Amino acid sequence: MATTKALQTPESRFDNLPGYDFAPHYVDIDGLRMHYVEEGPQDADPVLLLHGEPSWSYLYRKMIPPLAAAGHRVIAPDLIGFGKSDKPASTGDYSYAGHVEWMRQFIETLDLNDISLFGQDWGSLIGLRVAAENEPRFARIAIGNGALPTGDQPMSEAFLQWREYATTNPKFDIGGVFQRACTLDLSDEVIAAYDAPFPDETYKAGARAFPGLVPIAPDDPASEANRHAWAVLMQWTKPFLTAFGDKDPILSGGERAFKKRIPGAAGQPHVIIKDAGHFLQEDKGEELAEVLLKFIEG
Repeated sequence: MATTKALQTPESRFDNLPGYDFAPHYVDIDGLRMHYVEEGPQDADPVLLLHGEPSWSYLYRKMIPPLAAAGHRVIAPDLIGFGKSDKPASTGDYSYAGHVEWMRQFIETLDLNDISLFGQDWGSLIGLRVAAENEPRFARIAIGNGALPTGDQPMSEAFLQWREYATTNPKFDIGGVFQRACTLDLSDEVIAAYDAPFPDETYKAGARAFPGLVPIAPDDPASEANRHAWAVLMQWTKPFLTAFGDKDPILSGGERAFKKRIPGAAGQPHVIIKDAGHFLQEDKGEELAEVLLKFIEG
């Protein structure tokens, strides 16, 4: 995918972030530098942690160490436009299909197989598409505060308000978004870490684009591909787990569709995590890591 111009966040922005001392790794995807964290033994089966909007791999800092300590190869990429990855400067450089393709290439470049996927927010929108389109590479899926919309059902008023804010507000206050969407009272240092990838508004094209890429009408450009992914998932017999926060104003209750429609969800130890907001990895990261460990090892 050709891009008009890509920005790189200065490395100094990421100095001394609390709880985030992981070594950086990079791969080239379509001429763009994509960053990822990798911890744990290289010969172990991978646990792929996909973040959403407007976060980055910092969101998984509480989960990576216990997963790696348990012997798993933990991989947490920064989506293109986020974190330490390159940031195409125009919102027109981003599409749902483009993000799916970038992630497919990432998985193929690292040649990941027997993947245990955890996706939240856009990590589920992208991850579920990639898993459905590359099923042999995936062993199991867990989704937290996520969805796979097709535009055939109305979206919540809370989402539509968020979409309006992200796409039109002159100042996109990313750190403020995290504080409002978490149940924890975040420290100034943690808020600054979520702001770190975005020195100014020019770096936020990917974050601004995401809400507008969610299918909200049946004829959305992504609707048919998402329907096809659902058709695959409705035949999915590999283990499928939901772990949703109970205080997510946008996606609370979204686990019901997965539990009802996906065969692999039957009999799994699904959980509702108490006092967890939209970014449940931030609010309850250690607890969520334990849920994932039991799911993978069970």
